[in-house]
Amino acid sequence: MSIKRYESGSRMSQAVVANGLVHVAGQVANDRRASIEQQTQEVLDKVLALVEQAGSDKSKIVAVNVFLPHITDFDAMNSIYDEWIDPANPPARACVEARLADPDLRVEMTAIAAL
Repeated sequence: MSIKRYESGSRMSQAVVANGLVHVAGQVANDRRASIEQQTQEVLDKVLALVEQAGSDKSKIVAVNVFLPHITDFDAMNSIYDEWIDPANPPARACVEARLADPDLRVEMTAIAAL
């Protein structure tokens, strides 16, 4: 089995391809002062860029995990997420309330895509 890592650092890789799947690490917004909608869009853009860099596309995303420090942001996050997903190929998804590493972060997402 071959494994390919993308944007690797000392602690982690931003994406890893193994067994025909692209595993995207938790992505957060660079602009930590942005609104939940803006952070959600930035995170989704980062997820898609990594999926595409690994040789896949949005239609092949099979799972997304969403972490919100404030579940009250659920509807606002979904307003962006629902416009972003491929409606013909919606992934499996979980969304949980969880404390994130920086209190200014409003959303974090992981994803898995098929090649």
